[in-house]
Amino acid sequence: MAGTGRRLSPVKNRTPRVTLYSTRQCPHCRRAKALLQRLGIPFTEYDVERNRRAFIEFQRVGGRGVPLITIGGRRLDHSRTEALKRALVEAEFRV
Repeated sequence: MAGTGRRLSPVKNRTPRVTLYSTRQCPHCRRAKALLQRLGIPFTEYDVERNRRAFIEFQRVGGRGVPLITIGGRRLDHSRTEALKRALVEAEFRV
Protein backbone atom coordinates (compact mmCIF):
# COMPACT_ATOMS: atom_id res chain seq x y z
CA MET A 1 0.00 0.00 0.00
CA ALA A 2 1.44 3.35 -1.00
CA GLY A 3 1.86 6.23 1.42
CA THR A 4 -0.27 9.35 1.32
CA GLY A 5 2.54 11.45 -0.07
CA ARG A 6 2.45 13.77 2.94
CA ARG A 7 5.75 14.67 4.51
CA LEU A 8 6.15 15.62 8.08
CA SER A 9 7.92 18.88 8.48
CA PRO A 10 11.01 18.70 10.66
CA VAL A 11 10.67 19.86 14.23
CA LYS A 12 12.20 23.28 14.58
CA ASN A 13 14.52 23.87 17.50
CA ARG A 14 13.31 27.12 18.94
CA THR A 15 15.43 28.92 21.44
CA PRO A 16 13.60 30.83 24.13
CA ARG A 17 13.46 34.57 23.88
CA VAL A 18 15.78 36.49 26.21
CA THR A 19 14.64 39.92 27.36
CA LEU A 20 16.53 42.37 29.54
CA TYR A 21 14.52 45.09 31.28
CA SER A 22 16.89 47.83 32.36
CA THR A 23 17.53 51.51 32.96
CA ARG A 24 20.41 53.66 31.72
CA GLN A 25 21.80 54.40 35.18
CA CYS A 26 21.79 50.82 36.48
CA PRO A 27 25.32 49.35 36.78
CA HIS A 28 23.92 45.84 37.32
CA CYS A 29 21.97 46.20 34.07
CA ARG A 30 25.14 47.16 32.22
CA ARG A 31 26.92 44.10 33.63
CA ALA A 32 24.08 41.79 32.62
CA LYS A 33 24.01 43.29 29.12
CA ALA A 34 27.78 42.93 28.77
CA LEU A 35 27.62 39.29 29.85
CA LEU A 36 24.87 38.45 27.36
CA GLN A 37 26.83 40.18 24.60
CA ARG A 38 30.09 38.45 25.58
CA LEU A 39 28.37 35.05 25.52
CA GLY A 40 26.81 35.81 22.12
CA ILE A 41 23.26 35.40 23.43
CA PRO A 42 20.64 37.16 21.29
CA PHE A 43 18.44 39.33 23.49
CA THR A 44 16.11 42.28 23.43
CA GLU A 45 16.69 45.15 25.83
CA TYR A 46 13.97 47.50 27.03
CA ASP A 47 14.59 50.66 29.06
CA VAL A 48 11.66 50.72 31.47
CA GLU A 49 12.18 54.42 32.25
CA ARG A 50 12.05 55.60 28.66
CA ASN A 51 9.58 53.14 27.11
CA ARG A 52 6.07 53.11 28.56
CA ARG A 53 5.05 49.88 26.83
CA ALA A 54 8.18 48.19 28.17
CA PHE A 55 7.34 49.44 31.66
CA ILE A 56 3.83 47.99 31.41
CA GLU A 57 5.24 44.63 30.25
CA PHE A 58 7.86 44.80 33.03
CA GLN A 59 5.06 45.19 35.57
CA ARG A 60 3.01 42.43 33.93
CA VAL A 61 5.84 39.91 34.43
CA GLY A 62 6.17 40.96 38.07
CA GLY A 63 9.09 43.35 37.77
CA ARG A 64 9.92 45.44 40.79
CA GLY A 65 13.56 46.28 40.16
CA VAL A 66 16.15 46.13 37.42
CA PRO A 67 17.73 44.29 35.90
CA LEU A 68 14.92 41.88 35.21
CA ILE A 69 15.84 39.16 32.75
CA THR A 70 13.35 36.76 31.22
CA ILE A 71 14.45 33.61 29.44
CA GLY A 72 11.40 32.05 27.87
CA GLY A 73 8.98 31.81 30.77
CA ARG A 74 11.65 32.02 33.45
CA ARG A 75 12.32 35.27 35.33
CA LEU A 76 15.58 36.35 36.96
CA ASP A 77 15.39 39.33 39.28
CA HIS A 78 19.12 39.93 39.44
CA SER A 79 22.25 39.86 37.36
CA ARG A 80 24.39 37.35 39.25
CA THR A 81 26.71 35.89 36.64
CA GLU A 82 26.55 32.25 37.68
CA ALA A 83 22.76 32.24 38.10
CA LEU A 84 22.32 33.85 34.69
CA LYS A 85 24.70 31.36 33.05
CA ARG A 86 22.92 28.44 34.75
CA ALA A 87 19.51 29.70 33.54
CA LEU A 88 20.86 30.05 30.00
CA VAL A 89 22.28 26.50 30.07
CA GLU A 90 18.95 25.17 31.37
CA ALA A 91 17.27 26.96 28.45
CA GLU A 92 19.72 25.09 26.15
CA PHE A 93 21.90 28.04 25.18
CA ARG A 94 25.59 27.34 24.73
CA VAL A 95 27.59 29.40 27.21
